[in-house]
Amino acid sequence: MIYGYIRVSTDKQTVENQRFEITRYARRNKLVIDCWIEETISGTIEPEKRNLGRLLKHIASGDVIICSELSRLGRSMFMIMSILNHLMQTNVAVYTVKEGYKLGQDLQSKVLAFAFSISAEIERNLIAERTMEALKRRKAEGIKLGRPKGSKNKSYKLSGKAEEIRRLLAAGYTKSYLIDYYQISSATLYNFFRREGIEY
Repeated sequence: MIYGYIRVSTDKQTVENQRFEITRYARRNKLVIDCWIEETISGTIEPEKRNLGRLLKHIASGDVIICSELSRLGRSMFMIMSILNHLMQTNVAVYTVKEGYKLGQDLQSKVLAFAFSISAEIERNLIAERTMEALKRRKAEGIKLGRPKGSKNKSYKLSGKAEEIRRLLAAGYTKSYLIDYYQISSATLYNFFRREGIEY
């Protein structure tokens, strides 16, 4: 089976561009798309909560997934690497239109996978390092970490974090970092910004 995988982040984006790119790529390489998987969801959401997750469970050895680019699989290198690792172990190939990758079981794929794994390791270490530095700085400033004892986060995941997030933003931390740090979706963060009147 050959699957065409399309993901857009918002309703304002269209799947047609990606469908056109994948269709043209398939024709050029004499491939026939047997099934299309489309979804409108943030790439920060875990694959298990997406249509991609259902595809990963049912895909079989010898199948092929074609997508416009690797970033369609996820928004972090670590997430993309874990997906690619699963697919390679299942003997499923991944073709990308823009990068021109053909990731499977050949030597080139294994070299690329190794390079990706190093990048993922570096990214994971950098995130951990930035988190530790932020925590140490807050502790040195006399700021108590976490919610006050006995308090409850009744309404929202980021309730009580407004000042903390303002400090992180002022210190130069990006929205992508906040999403990774608090393990939230971009929608949750932007809704929080609107509620708290934080410019973004």
